[in-house]
Amino acid sequence: MLRMSSLLPRALAALTVISVLGSAAWAQQPPTVRIRGTIEAVDGSLLTVKSREGTDMKVRLTDNVAVFGVANIAMSEIKPGSYIGVSAMPEPDGTQKALAVHIFPEAQRGVAEELAAAAGDLDILVNNAGAIPGGDLLTVDEDTWRRSWDLKVFGYINLCRAVYRTMQAKHRGVIVNVLGNAGERLTAAYIAGSTANAGLMAFTRALGGASHKDGIRVLGVSPGPVATDRLTSLYKQMAATKLGDEKRYKELFSGMGFGRPAEPEEIAYTVAFAASERSSYTTGVYITIDGGLASAH
Repeated sequence: MLRMSSLLPRALAALTVISVLGSAAWAQQPPTVRIRGTIEAVDGSLLTVKSREGTDMKVRLTDNVAVFGVANIAMSEIKPGSYIGVSAMPEPDGTQKALAVHIFPEAQRGVAEELAAAAGDLDILVNNAGAIPGGDLLTVDEDTWRRSWDLKVFGYINLCRAVYRTMQAKHRGVIVNVLGNAGERLTAAYIAGSTANAGLMAFTRALGGASHKDGIRVLGVSPGPVATDRLTSLYKQMAATKLGDEKRYKELFSGMGFGRPAEPEEIAYTVAFAASERSSYTTGVYITIDGGLASAH
C-alpha cells in the first residue's frame, strides 16, 4: 500500500516531472521535457538524475515546485472512509485484483476552489485523473462508488466550475478533459468506470456546446490502453500468470489496435494540439485515441 505525501525523501528512487497548465506565453517557452529515472545525487535544489535510458541529467527545482512522495504503509492503515485510488487487474469472473492502493490525504477532498485560486489566472485547464475500481453492480458498494467518483467525476466538474468563472470573466480559455474509452466500450464488469466516463463525455459535450458564447472551448481526449508504467506492470503480471514469463507481456497486446497500446506522448500531443490555437474552432466534442477499439466494439 502507498501513501501520497507532500514531502520528497532524498532517497526517493523515481522522479517524474510533469507540466500541465500553460498560458499565452507557453508557446514561446522551451518544450516541456518528461524525465523518469533514479536520483543519483542531491545538491541543494539541483538533482542529478539517471534517466531510464541511461542518460545523466541535471534538474533544478524552483522555489514553488510541487513535490510529491510515495511511502509504503501497512494494510491496517486502510480504514472505512479512506480516500483512495486503486490500480487493478481484471479477473476472469469480472472482479478486479488490486495491484496497488494509493491513500490520498484527507485534505485533498473538495479542494477544487482552493486549487483554482492557487493556480491563478489560467488560460488552459487539463483535467486528468483515474483509479475508479472495477467490479459489477453487486460488487461495487455505494461508499466505494461515491469515493471513486469524488476524484474523477466530481473532481472534473468542480474544477471546471471554479476555473470557468475566471475564464468567463476574461472571455477566453480552454478546458480539456482526459476521459477514457470505457465510456464508449461499456462493460458491466467495470460499471462504475464506464458510467463515470460516459457521464463525463456527456458533460464535456454539453458544456462545450454552449461555452463558445463565453469565449471558452471545452473538449475531451479519450484514451484507450496507454503504455504507462501501470499498464506495463499489469501486463507483466498477466504474462507471468498466463504465459509463465513476464518478459512475454507484449504478446498480450495482440488484441489492441496496431498490436500495441498508445504511447503517453501520443495522448499528450493530442491534448496539446486540442488546447492550442491551431484547434481554435474545436469545442463540445471528444477525440478517441484507442487504435479503433471503441469503433470495433
